[in-house]
Amino acid sequence: MNFDILIIGSGPGGYVAAIRAAQLGKQVAIVEKENLGGICLNWGCIPTKALLKSAQVFEYLNHAADYGIQVPAGGKADFAAIIQRSRGVADGMSKGVQFLMKKNKITVIPGTGKWSGNKKVEVTMADGKKEEHTADHIILATGGRAKQLPNLPIDGEKIIEYRKAMSLAVQPKKMVVVGAGAIGVEFAYFYNALGTEVTVVEFMEQGLVPREDEDISKELSRAFNKSGIRVHANTEVTRVDTSGPGCLVYLKNRKTGQEESLACDVVLSAAGITPNLENLGLETAGVQLEKGLVKVDGYGQTNVPGIYAIGDITPGQALAHVASAEGIICVEKIAGHHPTPLDYNNIPGCTYCQPEIASVGYTEKGARDAGYEIRVGKFPFSASGKAKASGAPGGFVKVIFDAKYGEFLGAHMIGANVTEMIAEVVVARRLETTGMDIVKSVHPHPTMSEALMEAAAAAYGEVIHI
Repeated sequence: MNFDILIIGSGPGGYVAAIRAAQLGKQVAIVEKENLGGICLNWGCIPTKALLKSAQVFEYLNHAADYGIQVPAGGKADFAAIIQRSRGVADGMSKGVQFLMKKNKITVIPGTGKWSGNKKVEVTMADGKKEEHTADHIILATGGRAKQLPNLPIDGEKIIEYRKAMSLAVQPKKMVVVGAGAIGVEFAYFYNALGTEVTVVEFMEQGLVPREDEDISKELSRAFNKSGIRVHANTEVTRVDTSGPGCLVYLKNRKTGQEESLACDVVLSAAGITPNLENLGLETAGVQLEKGLVKVDGYGQTNVPGIYAIGDITPGQALAHVASAEGIICVEKIAGHHPTPLDYNNIPGCTYCQPEIASVGYTEKGARDAGYEIRVGKFPFSASGKAKASGAPGGFVKVIFDAKYGEFLGAHMIGANVTEMIAEVVVARRLETTGMDIVKSVHPHPTMSEALMEAAAAAYGEVIHI
C-alpha cells in the first residue's frame, strides 16, 4: 500500500505523530513489532507510575498513625498483585492507543519495519513473512532500550533491566541498583518501600540524580538515607559474580580506589538507554549519524529527503513528552505548516520517586557557567501550610533568575507532587515571564504551588513566610 506518511514505532513519538498527521488529512500507517504505545505505555512511564503509587499507598498505611488513623497491625504488600495491577494499567493504556488508531483511521501494520529503497519500507511479520509499503514520508520513531555496560552483562535472571524489574515473579530480599538517574532512583524507592534492602551505585561524583541541581541531589540523598537506602557515589562496578545462588557485586571508589563487594539477590542495570537503530536500513539509505544518534534539523528531517527521525534515536532529551512534541512538529512541517522548532532548554524533567523531583532550565551551576549573574531563591516546604497539613514537609522549591533582566533561567523542585507544579515554570519561561511577574502573580492558599511564588520572592528579598 502507499501512504502519505509511514511511521516506524508506536511509542509516544510515533503514535502522537500519526494522530496529528491524520488530523491534518494525511493517509497514515504505523508499523509496530510489539504492543501499541511502545516502551512508555507498556514498560516505562505508565506502568512504573502504577508501581510507585502502590508503594506510596503502602507507606501511607505504615504511617497512618501520623494522620490520626489506627490501622490493624500486620499490613503486608502483595508483590504479585502489585505487579499484576501495573500490567493491567499498561494493557489498558495500550488498548486506548488501539482505539485512537481506529478513530483516526490510521493503518496499523504489525511487524518490524526497515527502509528498503526510495520511499519503500519492508515489514517483516512475526511469522517471518515480508511485505512492502511505500510512503512519501517515512518517520523513524523506534525509541531506545536499556544500555549494556561492559562489566554488567544483562542476563535477564540475576542481572536485569527495567522491563524485568517490572515483572519479577518474586520480590528480592536484596537488590543493587546500578545507575542513579530517574529510572534507578524510582526503582530503588519502589523496592525499598516494599521491604527490599536496596543499595544504589552511581558512577558520577554527585551521586543521586547527577544531572539535577546539586541541592536536589543532596536533598534526595538525605531522604533516601533516612529510608534506609544505601548510596555509593563516584563508584564503578568492576564485575559481578553470578556463579552462586545470588550475586556478588564488586565495587571500586573512583576517588579513593577502595574496593568492596556487595551480596544481593539481583542487580538492576539502570545506567541509561541505547537508541534502537539496528536493522532500519540507515546505512543503505545514507542517513547521517552524530555521536550514535540520527542527525536531524529542527523539524526531524534527516539529510535524506523523505526520511525523518524523532524521539530517543535523535540528540534531544530521551523523554516521552519530547518525542511527542517532536512528532507533532515533524508532521506539521511535512503538511506545509510553519511550526516552531523545540526549545530543548525548556523541557521539564520529572522523577517520580518519593520525594518527587521536577526541574526545567539551568541549574545554578549551569547558569553561572553560562556567564549569567543570577538571583537564587529557595523556599522550604517545611514552611508551607499545605505541605505540613499533608504530612509532606520535606523538600523545597529553588528558582534562578538573571539578575539584570529578571529572566526566568530555571527551577528545581523536590517534594510531594512537585511533578504537577513544574508546568507553570515551563509556560512562564516560554512567555518570557520575569521573576517579579511570578512574585506579583497571586497564588492560591493553601497550596504547594505557593512555594514557587515564595521562592521567587526570596530571590528578590521579599519572601514573607521564612
